[in-house]
Amino acid sequence: KCFNGVNMDGYLDKLPAFVDTIKSIKETIITNIVLIGQIPAPTFKEKRRTSVFMERLADFRVDECTTDGYRNPIGIIKGTSETRPPIFVVAHLDTIWGTDIDHYYTIKENSIIGAGVTENSIGVGVLVSLPEIFRKLNLRFESDIVLAGVIQSLGRGNLRGIRHLLKTWSTPIRGAVCIESYDLGRINYYADGMIRCEVDCNISTNSGWEHKFKPNAILILNEVINQILKLRLPQRPRSRVIIGRISGGFKHGVIAYDARLGFEIQSNSDRMVKSIFNNIKDILEGIRHEYEVDLKLKTLSNINAARIKFNHPLVKSTLEVMRKLELTPISEPSESELSIFLSRKIPAVTLGITRGENHQHTNATAEIEPMFKGIAQIIGVIMAIDNGVCDEEYLA
Repeated sequence: KCFNGVNMDGYLDKLPAFVDTIKSIKETIITNIVLIGQIPAPTFKEKRRTSVFMERLADFRVDECTTDGYRNPIGIIKGTSETRPPIFVVAHLDTIWGTDIDHYYTIKENSIIGAGVTENSIGVGVLVSLPEIFRKLNLRFESDIVLAGVIQSLGRGNLRGIRHLLKTWSTPIRGAVCIESYDLGRINYYADGMIRCEVDCNISTNSGWEHKFKPNAILILNEVINQILKLRLPQRPRSRVIIGRISGGFKHGVIAYDARLGFEIQSNSDRMVKSIFNNIKDILEGIRHEYEVDLKLKTLSNINAARIKFNHPLVKSTLEVMRKLELTPISEPSESELSIFLSRKIPAVTLGITRGENHQHTNATAEIEPMFKGIAQIIGVIMAIDNGVCDEEYLA
């Protein structure tokens, strides 16, 4: 097979055999997943996990092991070419669980169970195992391979780690693979525009309401939701508002003085995201005056819509890699580090490593057996990028 002059057959045929070779160092890979995964790393508190990540990279003798100015840990495996730009392979280090949650992992014959194992401990454990996997497969690349564990990705982190890393990286980047633990078969190559917000409603506890009914913060937010749901959203560009969280109140028989609403605006048009955001600001302004309450709107995170086309050689070659490994591709937008690469015009895809269940629960379960195909697919895509599927001369 040839994509824009890039011969694919050379390495596609090797992929099924790679799966068995990767499986032969299963213990090393699982050890890395458990070592790193059992360290709590809530967003903004990834320091301990960063240290162990660096230690493991040093143990596997990468050519350079360092952190950038934002404390993202990076390992570099030198390529054979002086002129080819580097290929990035990234996974986010932070998880949704804090230090109050037990991070002990249970390993069974075909599963690993524990908090954060699918978000993103398997991704990070595999990332740190790549130097050893390359060695075992006897692989050398033209490009330098940059293995980056990025911090402050999730929620309020707003992808700060990857934003900083790419903003301050001094050379062009050839292409990138973003690793997520779960959903083997996912191929994300586009990101929707998104703004994630919180609205805090606060009813003053001071007097001054004697002459009328005191409002209830939960009912105020209910009115906010009702008015958001009345917004007419287009099907093209595809747009939606997801009401994701609501909390508030003190106890059953007391009017709620405080409540909080969490929502996300999503669209494949940045203009539409902004327009909906402004509409919601107007809704809040109106309710604030009408009910004489304190409503504060906070933006937690945001990304711009960005994509590479379905017929881009990177997407086509990734699909070929998946077919060779008998994986069924699933495509949807991603809010991961991918969006930052794409917004900087760096071709990239996000791939998942394994299957599992109870994702985002403390008893998350990841299957071990599918991991080896998941890793082989990542290596296949790195080889495709190294063979030139992201290079300008092939895209001209």
